[in-house]
Amino acid sequence: MKILIMGAGGLGAYFGARLATAGHDVTFVARGRHLDALRRDGLRVHSDVAPAHIQTVNATNRPEDAGTVDVVLIGVKLWDTEEAARAALPVIGDRTTVVSFQNGVDAADRLSAIVGREHVIGGVGYIAAAIEQPGVIRHTGTMQRLIFGEIDGGLSPRVEAFAHACAGAGIDVEASPDIRRAIWEKFVFLVGLSATTSLLRSPIGAIRANERTRALLLEIMREAVEVGRAGGVALPPTFADDRMAFVDGLPADMVSSTYVDLQRGNRLELPWLSGAVVRLGGRLGIPTPANRFVTDALALHVDGRTSA
Repeated sequence: MKILIMGAGGLGAYFGARLATAGHDVTFVARGRHLDALRRDGLRVHSDVAPAHIQTVNATNRPEDAGTVDVVLIGVKLWDTEEAARAALPVIGDRTTVVSFQNGVDAADRLSAIVGREHVIGGVGYIAAAIEQPGVIRHTGTMQRLIFGEIDGGLSPRVEAFAHACAGAGIDVEASPDIRRAIWEKFVFLVGLSATTSLLRSPIGAIRANERTRALLLEIMREAVEVGRAGGVALPPTFADDRMAFVDGLPADMVSSTYVDLQRGNRLELPWLSGAVVRLGGRLGIPTPANRFVTDALALHVDGRTSA
């Protein structure tokens, strides 16, 4: 299978490396020092699950160099979605599948507006991975899971073919008949994790152990559930409460990528996380005071250090 990875960060580089090691033709789109290191030294993945060193990497800053591909995997930050979609247009043929494993709940719609809905499937990625240094990816823990499926529900030959490729590469994969629900299930948790670890500058272990901050985390997730349910997503009313059991099983030192970006002075995905809960809640008539507080409290940091 011929695959283009748009965004060779933690998620894209890790799963791209697994697919490349399994024999698939994978091209990584990167830039700057990371691209230079990939070309010079190859791609190294530090992982307890699947460490790897791919010495010769197809890496470029020009997606069109890959030619027409079978799958475009979108792994860029949310604010780069439209730019990445436009850049990928030259490699999209009649049968090309475009799948986003970004955070948030509207990536598929934003991609569809540029590449065409017929090419897009929805996706969810679960992994704690990041660029440790140019050309090097650090995978923390053992979680490495991809879920994807047709936006309108059900399975299809293209979804099953990509799932087969991922499974053959040792990836924990699920072809989902209800990807919209799967996207929202992750979104609810991610909104809570990103909001609390960033707002409180603390890992999840301390947050869940304190009665008041635990209650804040739960309220943030409950608001996201109510917004999703109002929008027609099949989440049970108690989903946020049930999700706390998952939170309690996480490594105590786990933080969100938003927290990491905040610490580094980078731009934040906040407008597509708690900000999206507030925005969608406003449209649907659902109050979201906890998420509004988060967006207000972190507003000075949304654009990175330049906005402080």
